[in-house]
Amino acid sequence: MIRKTTIPAALLFFAIAVLLSYCQQPENKRETEQEEDTVSVNASDSLDAATGLVIDDALPLVIGNCTACHSAKLITQNRASREGWKNMIVWMQETQKLWDLGENEDQILDYLAEHYAPEAEGRRKNLENIEWYDLK
Repeated sequence: MIRKTTIPAALLFFAIAVLLSYCQQPENKRETEQEEDTVSVNASDSLDAATGLVIDDALPLVIGNCTACHSAKLITQNRASREGWKNMIVWMQETQKLWDLGENEDQILDYLAEHYAPEAEGRRKNLENIEWYDLK
């Protein structure tokens, strides 16, 4: 038979064990975990820990106007030219009730075109020198 006080005591014991194991980690391991919050894309680009977006002077504008309605993942998973980003903004304004970005639009487009431009290569190279065979 389990007493009602046994479960809270077990949870308290577990919490203390987790806390002690964290405190016993080497100092450098904790520093490494903290550094993982800011991940580098390139040597000069670092990412905002909360959104995953590249840190830049225009980042507050992007957060205020883009992530107010959708996740930053919609930005990071897409690549487009400045014109492509402009088309997406127009589509959001026409169909998703995105407000007029006004004078901020140019800064937002510059940010998106600089940090989330199309990559030189596609997702993978085309297959070459394939030896096709008939399924039997």
